[in-house]
Amino acid sequence: MDALEALHNRVSVGKLTDPAPSEAQRENIFRAALRAADHAALRPWRFLQVEGEARRHLGELFLRAAEAESDTPLPADKRDKTRAMPLRAPLILVAITCLKEHPKVPHHEQHLSTAGAVQAMLTAAFAEGVGAYWRTGPLAYNPVVAEGLGLAENERIDGFIYLGTPGKAPRRAPELATGDFFSHWNAP
Repeated sequence: MDALEALHNRVSVGKLTDPAPSEAQRENIFRAALRAADHAALRPWRFLQVEGEARRHLGELFLRAAEAESDTPLPADKRDKTRAMPLRAPLILVAITCLKEHPKVPHHEQHLSTAGAVQAMLTAAFAEGVGAYWRTGPLAYNPVVAEGLGLAENERIDGFIYLGTPGKAPRRAPELATGDFFSHWNAP
């Protein structure tokens, strides 16, 4: 797929199934992350691959985290739903920013760089015919999840990227007018 075609037409694909991306597809998706804008070339990102039985373990970790946040016991349906979250796709990438002290690159810029890497992977996945979507939410920022995944003190989760085979054809990208979002600044 042409690069501009992928950039202009990428959409999230929420219904995912097996198989997970092949090794060749993963390599292309992962290499795309490494081209993200990155002030001072800190490469402040890393990604954990979660697949197979590890997804069930992640579901149990999500459940422990949700229960730790709740003042009352979770109802059975909420427990089941939380536990099943990682089963939505055959492969999940945990996007992690490894915060570094740097005189010219504040932490928020390092998170932006990780976000750029994630966006590049989403576009590469679309170009490869792989369905993908990015989720955040309370579990991404939960200390129980961070500890369970083995994050260091300086690391933060910036989201979970779900990848797999599209369960149905991706929806068409909405037609948006660039003029609605771009304008000229008229200096005083």
